[in-house]
Amino acid sequence: MKPISQLITSNRQDLGAQVGRAALILAALVIGSGAAGLVMADMPNACPVDGCIVEIVSIARSGEELEITFKSNFTPDVSKNHFHVWWGENFSVKQVGRNAQPVYGVEQGRWHRHDDFPTYITQGAASTKVRGKAVTVCVSAADRNHNILDIKTYHCMDASNYL
Repeated sequence: MKPISQLITSNRQDLGAQVGRAALILAALVIGSGAAGLVMADMPNACPVDGCIVEIVSIARSGEELEITFKSNFTPDVSKNHFHVWWGENFSVKQVGRNAQPVYGVEQGRWHRHDDFPTYITQGAASTKVRGKAVTVCVSAADRNHNILDIKTYHCMDASNYL
């Protein structure tokens, strides 16, 4: 059996080697992923100080649906902060989250939650098939519980040229 002083020294050397290997692996991952790795590092899911912001950059036709391109200051993830898309003439921003009734005292509307980024094809409650006569598509950030994060921070765009 080794004396305790040798065990401690041996464990420190092993730990140092493990830390060194981990640093090399991390460096390889960052270098290997190039710009994508830097974008991921710059775009956390957490909201920045000014809040989670998402905007519609463009709309295009995609078969019978719309392809929407977004710009955002966070990376969406449905299990965390993500996007809610809805038809603006059908519902207000206060209605497109689970906090509609308890927080804003309005009837809950319909929206499609997703984390497709930067492009998204309308579907579900945001499908062109369920829009009725609506022509304005909207987006806002929502939390993991599907509550709208800030009713003052949403973006809408007229999609009538693509319907």
